[in-house]
Amino acid sequence: MIPIDLSGRVAVITGGIQGLGKATATMLQRAGASVAVNYFDDQSGISRLRADEVAMQWGASALVMRADVRSRDDMRSFFDAVQLKFGRMDFLVNNAAILRDRTIKNLTDEEWDSVVDTNLSSVFRVCQSSLPYLQDGGRIVNMASISGVVGFYGQANYASAKAGIIALTKVLSRELASRRINVNAVAPGVVLTDMGASIPETARQQMLTQIPLKRFGEPEEIASVILYLCSELSSYVTGQTLHVNGGWWV
Repeated sequence: MIPIDLSGRVAVITGGIQGLGKATATMLQRAGASVAVNYFDDQSGISRLRADEVAMQWGASALVMRADVRSRDDMRSFFDAVQLKFGRMDFLVNNAAILRDRTIKNLTDEEWDSVVDTNLSSVFRVCQSSLPYLQDGGRIVNMASISGVVGFYGQANYASAKAGIIALTKVLSRELASRRINVNAVAPGVVLTDMGASIPETARQQMLTQIPLKRFGEPEEIASVILYLCSELSSYVTGQTLHVNGGWWV
């Protein structure tokens, strides 16, 4: 047995109170890491309730804080809070993302800009802002998507942003190699989260025909790959995009 022990390490996961982010934070904490997650406090109040719930679940070895990934000031304040509470930062998982699906014919500038800003530009800003805090020898994991490789119908904004994540990951891996910070991306297929559930049923059934394993992924299956990338088992893996999609290639 080869255990993964992240005791004494600190992981930051953006958008970590639900879906893949929550599954990742939970798994890294189970491996011994302290976790810090941010969330966007929407007007509905649902995010605040979710934040309170996960804070209770994770206990004292977690920090849950409102911070908008689109704001440098918010994220610097968040990283300052991580440093104050834990004294270090070892892993950054860029997970926060939104969907605004529409065909190119009908896609508005606001829908394009909001998705590209949240899903790509914010990843650049968060990575850049994190560099004074991230330990040498640390890890950055960026969430890409199969959409960034295949280019799904109605996802010009989302697919473009996720393709950009793959390119950004390659550049970061070169620029941070001197600090022994490995930078990789994970590109999931369709995963059984709230975001995955928003796909229309007819489209879901059509997608299933293209997946050799004949099912969608579970959040924990993606989180397991992120755990590997944060561990010493991946010490010679950098600049890569790991495709976790049940064998789906078209």
